[in-house]
Amino acid sequence: MKLKYITILVLTLTVMSACKKDFDKINTNPNSPQTTNTEFLMSDVLVSSAYAYQENAVNRRPASAARYLTLVRNTGYDLFVWGPVDWNDIFARLSVNKTFMETASGRGENQYIAVGKIMKAFNFGYLTDLYGDVPYSQALKSKESNVTTPEYDKQEVIYPDLLLELREANDLLKNPGGEINAKADVIYKGKALQWRKFANTLRLRMLLRIAKTYPAAFTEMQEIINSPAVYPVFESSSDNAEMAYLGNIAAYSWPGGPLAMIDFDYLKTKVSKELVDRLILRNDPRLGIWVEPVKSTVGSTVDLNKYVGVPNAIDAPSAYNGGEDHVSVFSSSFFRKNGGATNPVLKASLITYTEMCFILAEGMQKGRITVPGESAESMYYKGIKESMNTYGVAAAANASGYYAQTLVKYDGSLEQLITQKWLAMLFKGAEGWFDQRRTGFPAFVTGPLAGGKGIPKRYVFPDAESALNNTNYQKAIAVFGPDNESTLMWYLK
Repeated sequence: MKLKYITILVLTLTVMSACKKDFDKINTNPNSPQTTNTEFLMSDVLVSSAYAYQENAVNRRPASAARYLTLVRNTGYDLFVWGPVDWNDIFARLSVNKTFMETASGRGENQYIAVGKIMKAFNFGYLTDLYGDVPYSQALKSKESNVTTPEYDKQEVIYPDLLLELREANDLLKNPGGEINAKADVIYKGKALQWRKFANTLRLRMLLRIAKTYPAAFTEMQEIINSPAVYPVFESSSDNAEMAYLGNIAAYSWPGGPLAMIDFDYLKTKVSKELVDRLILRNDPRLGIWVEPVKSTVGSTVDLNKYVGVPNAIDAPSAYNGGEDHVSVFSSSFFRKNGGATNPVLKASLITYTEMCFILAEGMQKGRITVPGESAESMYYKGIKESMNTYGVAAAANASGYYAQTLVKYDGSLEQLITQKWLAMLFKGAEGWFDQRRTGFPAFVTGPLAGGKGIPKRYVFPDAESALNNTNYQKAIAVFGPDNESTLMWYLK
């Protein structure tokens, strides 16, 4: 329990004091510094955060909850038989980030304090989005305060504090007083303005997420929109907060690439019927990019289409439609890559311009914000078109009359907007799941064998909490509610 709240990567040397003038100098190893370089720590935080978030988007519970894929073997995720979920990896990243911020503060490096604040907000935001109430104010304090069993904070307390961190980060980066090392900055190559855009666009995401229960949400969104010089946001996909995969070793490869196939087994992972059917109904050109056609329609028992998705949570999913040769998998020419030069589109994305377009479209559709020169309809189309452009099918969409189709032509409904956002957010973090549980769209057929009460609303707290932090765990669930997948967190109530 102690290890997850302390820094796991940074080693500090204790240097003994001595009387003689040259003793310390003689006995100091120049290859083993007392503090770790801030640039190194920043790279560590950025790489680990981006890759872990992307891996969750492909081969973990969020992908099943968003109904992008169907598991035909080891179907527990698909059936929502999740149980307790460990959070050590997130706290490990937050611990390194805390050391990064402390080191930057000790050196007066405001530019790195700002980056640390952004990554703190991103990682703690993801943590509370997954679980609800979590250790926050007392977390990561085992070293300085000997707090090894931290109390849980309410989500309604955590979120405003994270939003403040993002605001402060933006302010610090206006005049940072120092440059961000371009080589260490694996996301933005040292461009402070890009980090400000990331901070403010992330604020928009978080504000919309909590808008149901946070009265100031749309007011704060409008403040950002009204002051682009003070609060710059993404203007195109070139601003995306994402990191390319080098594709040279498994750790730096797309989760579905051949170097990392153990993490994304195509023999047990098929494309869901929920995804394939919606793409087919819209004659969507992304279908051929994302999904492989079946090997043969001869012998198909249910669906004779060229592309066939497997329903979720059914009995004997591996035998659906006649078995392996008669159902679709995710494209080997696209997703089964290492990243890098073989497929530069495959990146670890934290937040994108495409997502921001849909965020603004939803706020405008609700009549709660305005964007100069734009409407909910125009932002809706911008979101779709940016996604099409990302996957290289913009011309095909225009040529086929994609936007004039009944299911695509803007009708002002939240269902239509969120469905298009869900399509565009394929394997972009956990956003497909988070939007579905927030809005109810798309309305999935969860499957006859799915457990619980439909799409899960959260992760169950780790086993270690009830075992080693039981007093605070019991206090937390007495306030939060039963520790199961269907309990609603603050902003979903």
